[in-house]
Amino acid sequence: MATIKFGGSPAQTAGELPELGSKAPNFKLTSGDLSEMSLSDFIGKVIVLNIFPSIGTGVCQNSVKKFNELGTSLKNVTILNISRDMPFSLHQWCGAEGLENAIVLSEMRDNLFSKNYHVRMTNTKFASLFSRCVIVLDSKGFVCYSEQVSEIGNEPNYEKALEAIKNIST
Repeated sequence: MATIKFGGSPAQTAGELPELGSKAPNFKLTSGDLSEMSLSDFIGKVIVLNIFPSIGTGVCQNSVKKFNELGTSLKNVTILNISRDMPFSLHQWCGAEGLENAIVLSEMRDNLFSKNYHVRMTNTKFASLFSRCVIVLDSKGFVCYSEQVSEIGNEPNYEKALEAIKNIST
């Protein structure tokens, strides 16, 4: 399990993120239109998994906005914004924010994602929600970068994620 902080207090996740260099586990998540999407649907592009607790918090909203902004300037990169929120809530929030191209995915129907990526928090007020993480995959689905954000209230390191994306793309 990873030890992180939630409001300054120690917190744990269900395990560790997939190792660098490993093949990312496939998953099935529910999109805003309630269709099912899998990791395999995006293979062939660099993939950024922006994983967060809930779109109802400002830090989570900022990460979706920032990664959407970064993603529009990068070629052959797909940003997947993933939480346990209801998929239509994610979709509605993006529409209200003008993020028409943001891909938002929910673990509404299948919990294989959190089992394989070990991102559920286990002992906080947000228990069973995802911790804040970023995982960058190359076009074949191998983990090239990951960040388990050490404090849930902090945003991810966008610069390091962008650097990892650019290193893959060159």
